[in-house]
Amino acid sequence: MNTTISNSTLKASIKHAGAELFSLKDNQNQEYIWEGNPAFWGKHSPILFPIVGTLKNNTYTINGKEYQLPRHGFARDMEFQLIDKTENSATFSLQSNSETLKKYPFDFELQLIYTLNETTLDIAYKVINKGETKMPFSIGAHPAIALPENFENYSFKFEKEEDLKYSLLENDLISNKTESLQTIENLVPLNYKLFENDALVFKTLESNSLTILENSKPYIKVDFEDFPSLGIWTKDQAPFVCIEPWYGYSDTAENSGDLFEKEGILILDAKQTFNSKFSIQIL
Repeated sequence: MNTTISNSTLKASIKHAGAELFSLKDNQNQEYIWEGNPAFWGKHSPILFPIVGTLKNNTYTINGKEYQLPRHGFARDMEFQLIDKTENSATFSLQSNSETLKKYPFDFELQLIYTLNETTLDIAYKVINKGETKMPFSIGAHPAIALPENFENYSFKFEKEEDLKYSLLENDLISNKTESLQTIENLVPLNYKLFENDALVFKTLESNSLTILENSKPYIKVDFEDFPSLGIWTKDQAPFVCIEPWYGYSDTAENSGDLFEKEGILILDAKQTFNSKFSIQIL
């Protein structure tokens, strides 16, 4: 099943499977979300929960007991329930169940709230710890922005001038090696060589937003003020780029395996609620 919301400027469509945004069009019918061609990557904008990235050996421990979780967790592969709908907004919910408890022994509710405001789509996350103990988790977004022109016609402009230092991945884990994106007048021209070692992982940034320019003209702005970390990724020769606001990232090789000790993890107290949001603005 799919749900569509709209306003006078935009129309967004979301799958109930994974509560995944798969279309964002303006009133000229231009599509801004990657079509999901599996020849490159068969997703559009999956939710990353209850982990972001990869665990060492795909394994973690809670109170000494081992559990397995795949890369980016399980929420993106589960069916969400539509619990609220207006013309320009939709709220989806995923509740813990016997299946999730085998992989992640915590009682939770995860909500995704999509809201259209003029030329902007806000995507809000709500994580509710329904249990009686502290709950460790990460959460992140993975929207793939469609790039209809040649990849090299695009560039990034970060909100602030800063050292754009990112961590390198080794065997899908965060290494101790870092590099910095080179800027030209505060711009980062896009080319596929940037991603030959997989995603660029920025553990911290001063910038709260990033603008994609198409032929030097503003195209899309992604605002991630609520998120401390950012991933940027594409596949070789693919006509999209993913701008990924994150709380958390892959394990390091030195990680103990205890989820409570994982670098970048969030700890939510019993019966408490976590809120965050990011936005995609059409320029």
